[in-house]
Amino acid sequence: MLPREELLAKVENKEEFARIIDKAEQALKTWEVTITDFFAPPVLIEINKVFQQLTEIEILAWGGYPQAERRRVGISRPDIPLDRSQVELALLDIAGNFLFDPANHRDFLGAILGTGLVRDKIGDIIVLGERGGQVIVVPEIAEFLETSLTQVRSVSVKTQRIDFSELKVRPPQKKEMTTVEASMRLDAIASAGFGMSRSKMASAISGGDVRVNWKDITQSSYNVKAGDLISVRGKGRLEVGEVSVTKKQRYRINLVRYK
Repeated sequence: MLPREELLAKVENKEEFARIIDKAEQALKTWEVTITDFFAPPVLIEINKVFQQLTEIEILAWGGYPQAERRRVGISRPDIPLDRSQVELALLDIAGNFLFDPANHRDFLGAILGTGLVRDKIGDIIVLGERGGQVIVVPEIAEFLETSLTQVRSVSVKTQRIDFSELKVRPPQKKEMTTVEASMRLDAIASAGFGMSRSKMASAISGGDVRVNWKDITQSSYNVKAGDLISVRGKGRLEVGEVSVTKKQRYRINLVRYK
């Protein structure tokens, strides 16, 4: 058995982590691959950090495509093969005419949860503009959503399972840049990376629109470091790369922006 209390003491998301410990212990006991529901990025980060230190099990997180935020986790003993095909997923197309009543991510999620499902069963939602969207889910709820998800906002929709070859996810656009700043403050680096004024970035931060490593940060003075991932709602993500100090004691920071 795993040292449950010791592992839980290392993480913030204890409730979610307790569920993955249950699945890991099941995998150890049955000598079979076990699969969790979907986890959000903050939990996945903790899972990777903690479980990399355990030699008795292996894990594999997969959400349907390489950039997926929400992922299921496959768990097995090291001597049992584990690959993406075992992390079962279903892809649903949600088709409708949203020309006169556009829907965003929150609208699609609200409509799905309105059918009585819980968030853990739902992966990434891809919004496709006027024609609707797509959603990745655990396979056991796919048939239910095909019959139950019939409206998003005021728009009637047809929900049907499709093959993952029809997933409409564009590879992220990447732009590399370098900035020199007096400090490693979040507002300074994020404003440079996203091309926004520092005052607008400060407002976005205080308004709850900015996350660092998937955690909400509301203090502009928060110090970031190399390897951090900054995301701004509606603007994409910014990866903080190598940091060096100039002769004038300023910080030269390499940034990569993903749109």
